[in-house]
Amino acid sequence: MVKGRNNAMVATVVLVVVGLLVLRCEMVQAEIYVVGGASGWTYGVQTWPYLKKFRAGDTLAFNYSPKEHNVVYVTEKEYDNCNPSYNSEVYDSGKDKITIKEGNNYFISGLKNQCAAGLKLAVYAD
Repeated sequence: MVKGRNNAMVATVVLVVVGLLVLRCEMVQAEIYVVGGASGWTYGVQTWPYLKKFRAGDTLAFNYSPKEHNVVYVTEKEYDNCNPSYNSEVYDSGKDKITIKEGNNYFISGLKNQCAAGLKLAVYAD
């Protein structure tokens, strides 16, 4: 009789551990990164991604005053030239969450020559 209880207890413990591992694996798949940390989306943010490892599906949270900035998801050429196309995705809520894609992801501010002054960000995702 004791043997049966021990087997049931072991099976329960194994199921709980496996369940926790599965939940942990799902939680690790995507991360949320606050762009610029405590400073947010502002000048000098270009160095913020250094030493960080991003994955496709991660989310970048852009925090800023919508009266002062916006975020435009652009191509590499648009990033280099600080000139977004008419169909670029523009975000202006001040609390934008953008899921990044595999490869290079480029963001600029589309307001008042802010990109040319350095308000731009390039992020690579595996």
